[in-house]
Formats: sequence, structure tokens, C-alpha cells
Amino acid sequence: MPPASPSPASPSPHTHDAVVSALRAAGCVFAEDEARLLRSAAGGPGELNALVDRRVSGLPLELVVGWAEFAGLRVTVTPGVFVPRRRTEFLVRQALAHVPGARVVVDLCCGSGAVGAALAAALDGAELHAADIDPVAVRCARRNVAPFGGRVHEGDLFEALPAGLRGRVGILAANVPYVPTDEVPLLPAEAREHEPLVALDGGPDGLDVLRRVAAEAPRWLAPGGRLLIETSERQAPVALETFEASGLSARLLVSDELYAHVVVGEVRGGAVTT
Repeated sequence: MPPASPSPASPSPHTHDAVVSALRAAGCVFAEDEARLLRSAAGGPGELNALVDRRVSGLPLELVVGWAEFAGLRVTVTPGVFVPRRRTEFLVRQALAHVPGARVVVDLCCGSGAVGAALAAALDGAELHAADIDPVAVRCARRNVAPFGGRVHEGDLFEALPAGLRGRVGILAANVPYVPTDEVPLLPAEAREHEPLVALDGGPDGLDVLRRVAAEAPRWLAPGGRLLIETSERQAPVALETFEASGLSARLLVSDELYAHVVVGEVRGGAVTT
């Protein structure tokens, strides 16, 4: 009786197909793309196994590899820091379209500093300031804005900024937290378990921080400067009303492709500096 044919060998745990299979089993929608990133980030089979295990356990991909791609930049992302979303690239594009010659840029609620870094990269020589209340975010943002000469300040919104910026800011970008408090538990596990609550929770209706930023913005904007804040489709009408009540002419900008909603405002009748 001839010997039985050997059964096909199982794929090595280090092969691309094996990594893809593990990621798919864990529910990763873009398993093929993630597998390529993990394999390129690993220094060897042992490190690859560790990276795959971390991803399969639910850690966001960006925290596994230590960076996120944002507006053409590789932005460092460290544990405990909000991961920049692709939809926020729309805010960056709109800021550059509305104030293409901005010389002073402020990135409030900066998180990793991705927005500020992307703006500074496009505005060669612009003065960049970023601020966040979370010291973990401040440390991370300093790494990302350093190549552009940016400064990162720790503190609560405008209280963190140098007073000399009042009336000088051309682009005031604020990716504020805007998830209503009751909806935070409904967020994907990657966000609610691995990102700071202060970067997600926007208060009862999600607009608490937006209101504070809009109220103070007119004192900081230069003539022709713009305030841009990301929000949700549902919150947009109230956000527009809030801008208008703060003395800002406001409009809503929408990207269907990225499902992004950005409110942009400028001071009616000239900047207020008092």
C-alpha cells in the first residue's frame, strides 16, 4: 500500500496569510492592509508575533506600530493619546483653503499635534502653537511639532496660550471632544478603552468645549483669521448658532467622502482684541 500523501503544511505563523487570518478572526476590517503594516514594522518573527498579539487583543493599530498616517505625515502616537482620524484631514484642507497665507497657527485640544503639524508642513515658516490639558498629549505633540519649530503648551484651552497671540491668529483649529457623555459607552472599544476620556467626552450634548472655544475665539483671531471646529452632522445646527452668538459669521463645510463636518467662522466686522 503506497504511503499516504502528506497533508498540506499549515502556513507559518509569520507568513502574510497567517497574519491576515489572525487579524480577520479578531474582526479587523482592513486585515490585508494591517498585515502589511505590522510585517513592515516588525524587526523579526518574535516582534511580529508580539505586534499581532497586541492588535488582536484590541489595541488600536496606530498604538501598536507607534504612528498614524495623517495628511501625508507620519505622526507619532503614544499610549494614552487620541489617535488622529482621517476625517480630520478635511479640517486641515479647509483651513488652508480659507487662510492660505496664515502666519500664525494655533492647534487647540491638540492631542498628538497632528493638525498643527499638518498645517505647519503646508505653511512654510508659519508660527505654530499647540495646546492640550493632558500632559501625556503635550509630551507626544512636542515630538510631532518639533520639526516645524512648533511650541506646545499645557493647560485649559486659551489659558495655556501666550497672551501675545491675541489678535494674531490666522488659523485657529480646534478638534474638540464632541461625543455626548451618555454616548461615550457606545463608542468602539478601541476608542473608549485606549483613548483618554478628556479627548472624547464633550458634555451632555457634546458641545461644551465647542461653546467655550467659540466664545473666546474672537479675541484671538487676526483680521481675516478663521476658527475651524470639527463636529457631527447632528450637532452642526447648534454649533452654527453657537458661532453666530459669539460674534462669528459661520458656515458648515461637509465632506461626504470622509463623513466630516467642520464649522468655520470669522469675526464679523473685524477682529476683537480686547
